[in-house]
Amino acid sequence: MNRRFERLAAYSWRVVVIAAAIAIVVWLTGQLLIVVVPLAVAAIATRALWPINRVLRQRHVPPGIAAALSLLFLLLALGVALGLAGSALAGQADDLGPTIRVGVDDMTDWLVDDSPFDVSRSDVEGFRSDVEDSLSSVVRSGGGLANGAIVAAEIAAGSLLAMMITFFVLKDASGWATNLIGRLPPDRRDLADRAMRRGWAAVGGYLRGAAVLGAIEAATIGLAMLFVGAELIAPVMLLTFLAAFVPIVGAVVAGVVAALVTFATAGTIPALIVAGVALVVQQLDNDVLGPVVYGRALRLHPLVILIGIAAGGALFGLVGTLFAVPFLAVTLNVIDEWRLTIDDVSGVQVDGAAAADDVTTATLAAGG
Repeated sequence: MNRRFERLAAYSWRVVVIAAAIAIVVWLTGQLLIVVVPLAVAAIATRALWPINRVLRQRHVPPGIAAALSLLFLLLALGVALGLAGSALAGQADDLGPTIRVGVDDMTDWLVDDSPFDVSRSDVEGFRSDVEDSLSSVVRSGGGLANGAIVAAEIAAGSLLAMMITFFVLKDASGWATNLIGRLPPDRRDLADRAMRRGWAAVGGYLRGAAVLGAIEAATIGLAMLFVGAELIAPVMLLTFLAAFVPIVGAVVAGVVAALVTFATAGTIPALIVAGVALVVQQLDNDVLGPVVYGRALRLHPLVILIGIAAGGALFGLVGTLFAVPFLAVTLNVIDEWRLTIDDVSGVQVDGAAAADDVTTATLAAGG
């Protein structure tokens, strides 16, 4: 009994130390969000631009020029995308919010007056108030900033910092990685190299998968809304595409918005059709397309994704919600690579011990 108590005590203080270390890291991250967010944005931008930068470097373009051209390509692509989106959304984006509110009000009237459910108006209003308060707290918890001018200044400073970090990482990333791995003990270098490559591949797989699935979902829901005669199709498609970068939760939110907009602009039956199409598309993406598109990069159980998004939102607000999934993908892939290495080493040790036993048995049988 005493030995078991000592073992429990030993594990307990280790858990306490680990929990304290994690709490300190989370607190520091929250205090340094103005630096952490540009770093995260730069990491994702660098991963997205890496194929272009690599092609330029293979064509013997100097590293600095290759990094500058890659970053210029990103800025031009963003400018073109925003311009096309602006032209498509002209005169519609301002109507999206009021239309959603009208759809919610119409849905409330239907639930209270015509639905077979025993729901009172006070119940629905209380639920709506709770949801609005929760969303507001998620948005506010990320920074606690005083006014819009400070927010705009921090966004501008963060964007500039992210661009500078992206440029220098594209320019010198290979040298930094080699130097970092070279500072580790020789027996850890191979594992560190494989873990770094695995995390790098996870970010790339996440970006490619989210973009492909977002395009599929946006096109399908847009066609469904067009078929039933709904309005505001372009802003709903854009929202659906962007929401794909927050797996599961983003798709659910986009589907609900599409159904509400259709309900407000086309009626009940069209809204049910769009909701059904959104549900089918989401299930196909989660069960069929997702595993193929994401590959090993995002083999995360939906429950893990939901808990990660909820924890990220609770700790860091909207920022935590947006970056929770890529953080989980990288972290769990690195841990998996480390675990595989430990298993391989253990297997080698077991095989070596078995071989030694075989040699000992053979020697004894020979009389030696």
